[in-house]
Amino acid sequence: MNFQQLRIIHETVRQNYNLTDAANALFTSQSGVSKHIKDLEDELGVELFVRKGKRLLGLTDPGRELVKIVERILLDAKNVKRLAEQFSNRDKGRLTVATTHTQAQYALPSVVTLFKQAFPQVHLVLHQASPGEIVSMLLDGVADIGIATEALESVAELASFPYYSWHHAVIVPHGHPLESVHPLTLEAIAEFPVITYHEGFTGRAGIDQAFAKAGLLLDIAMSALDADVIKTYVELGLGVGIVASMAFNPVRDVRLNLLDSSHLFEKNTTNISIRRGHYLRGYAYRFIELCLPSLSESAIRSGVKPAADIELDNGNAPLP
Repeated sequence: MNFQQLRIIHETVRQNYNLTDAANALFTSQSGVSKHIKDLEDELGVELFVRKGKRLLGLTDPGRELVKIVERILLDAKNVKRLAEQFSNRDKGRLTVATTHTQAQYALPSVVTLFKQAFPQVHLVLHQASPGEIVSMLLDGVADIGIATEALESVAELASFPYYSWHHAVIVPHGHPLESVHPLTLEAIAEFPVITYHEGFTGRAGIDQAFAKAGLLLDIAMSALDADVIKTYVELGLGVGIVASMAFNPVRDVRLNLLDSSHLFEKNTTNISIRRGHYLRGYAYRFIELCLPSLSESAIRSGVKPAADIELDNGNAPLP
């Protein structure tokens, strides 16, 4: 058994059992991938994949168990390298933060500024992605830290920490009829076309749920991935905007009016997430602490332990 075989098993599963795609991802040949898989199966004495002819259709029961172990081994191998880098170059390196446009634009600028002042030699990569893509980047080890409102908290392989809470807000052009509605109601908003976030972004599900609970059908005139686009088309008079409250800046958004609407929508919580077992450099902990000063490095380390380590700490280790 060797690391190349383990990488091939991992990549084959990641590429949905397509050996050609797995070979391309690992810069090797399809025949080489097939041989490594067969050699490992012969060594272990079990079949790892369900086959139909030469095609792989899925994992056998032993294969599913092995993949869990392989992922831990490969993660620990990456951690060994990160550990060495931590002590050889404490203040140099690369930190990848995967987040949504809303967080990158409105929540993180002050954090990034302070971080770069403290660690000028760290290459900070701020990768903007959808919540689902952020989860994948964390699980694949592409990103060190993920920040989003959706998707992160429900993934067992991720340790998630509440970052901050926020509400949606209603914005309209100056002179809009909704400015005279006090208090603002969902029924009044539903009388107009609405421009808001695309499904799966920035708490859109909460918006839909609020109107559905009130028995109202929204006329979604447009949807977009970020608040800047939404605000642009609200300014043009194409609809009432519903955005994250922190996306409204009275200094910049002088052609818009923010209506009191916090009572209409449930609170949203943005989370900071890390893959359990993923080794973080010292400056990564510092980035998180700049986001959330109350979250100490020791608390983060405890939170990102793999599930197996948590069981050992709690005295729930399996009997020999």
